[in-house]
This record gives sequence, structure tokens and C-alpha cells, in this order.
Amino acid sequence: MKKLYPDAAAALAGVVKDGQTIAVGGFGLCGIPEALIAALRDSGVKNLTAISNNAGVDGFGLGQLLNTRQIKKMISSYVGENKEFERQFLAGELELEFTPQGTLAEKLRAGGAGIPAFFTKTGVGTIVADGKEIREFNGQQYVMEKSLVADVALVKAYMADKAGNLVFRKTSRNFNPNVAMSGKLTIVEVEKLVEVGEIDPDQVHLPSIFVHRIVVNATPEKRIEQRTIRK
Repeated sequence: MKKLYPDAAAALAGVVKDGQTIAVGGFGLCGIPEALIAALRDSGVKNLTAISNNAGVDGFGLGQLLNTRQIKKMISSYVGENKEFERQFLAGELELEFTPQGTLAEKLRAGGAGIPAFFTKTGVGTIVADGKEIREFNGQQYVMEKSLVADVALVKAYMADKAGNLVFRKTSRNFNPNVAMSGKLTIVEVEKLVEVGEIDPDQVHLPSIFVHRIVVNATPEKRIEQRTIRK
């Protein structure tokens, strides 16, 4: 099956629709699929539920889709870097499902692994556990968390071969492998594309079984969230 598409818009064509759940990789602005996010904005789809650690920053990353009001709900663990995200949430204009960071990663991974739910101590006794099943194991309480499966997953990797085997680069790996696993259809944006067999199997971070479409963005912008320099 041919997985390579000429650009981000072509990779999203016929896939994204109003009302979908979209999982997006990255942590802050590190490892975000910026070309795919921009193409998602330009597609005009709306009423999206977005699963991501946070929503980029104002005007970049998922922040662009908040500005255009294409997102109706965020499933995230952090709000603080995006003033518009914070404003919409506090004004009641945006639904938000707060999820502890490690729990969010496991919910995505478990969704991709076919595990419907799991128990964790994280969040017991807090609003995170409201309305969820609590069970005792070995004298301690655990909250049941349901896994996440996205209609579409948007992922950033450093390199892929034409089959879709992925290599991530340093901390930009972050949520990306788990997001890729969670998608019913996963689209990956890469900086480098090689032939099948050029990546040492021991160096593959995520196998091609999780990847359905690939687009090359050889020169991503890679913005820095907070730049601190000496005078």
C-alpha cells in the first residue's frame, strides 16, 4: 500500500471530518506536526475533540485551531502556555477534560494496544476521579481510566522509510508514539524519508503497522516557546 502523499493537505483529504476526535503529538511546541496542524486548520473542519498534552501557543500549533474555533473540546494535561486556551476554558466556551500527564500517555498507548481501561493511583481523591470507578487493590485505592482511541492521529517523526517505520529525534519523541498507536488512521509528518531497509531494525522506534499516511516536511519552523538569552 502506497503511504506517501505529496503534502499535508493531500494527506488529510478525504480523512478529516466535522465532529471527529483528533489526537496530536508533541509537548508544547516540541515535536508537533506543524504542517499537518496548519492543513487541518485550512481544511475548515469543526466541532473537533482534540487530544494533546496542551494546545501549542497562541497563534501556532493547535493554538491556531482555537483561534478559528474549530475545537469544541480539549483532552489535555496543561493549559498554561496558551492564553486563548485559558480564556476560552474560563469563559465556558471550550470543554476541557483535564487528565494527568502520565495517565494521558497511558490512555493513548492502551487505546492502541486494545486495552479498554486500566487502574491507576493518580487522581484518587481529586476531581480527576469524579464519576469514575474506584477499586481497592492490596489495601490501596485506584481509579479506573478508560483508554483513548482517535479517529485520526497526527504525528511528527524525524525519519520514516516508505513502509512507515519511524525514528523520532531526542525529546521530540514525547507523546508521538502513543498518539500514533491511538489512531484508527495515523498520518505522520517527517523531515527525512528513506527507502525500506535503510533503517536498522534495532533503530526503529515505532513499526509501520501503526502508520497509514506519510508526508515530508523537510524544513519545519520549529519555534521555541520561551527564549531566554543573556544580555
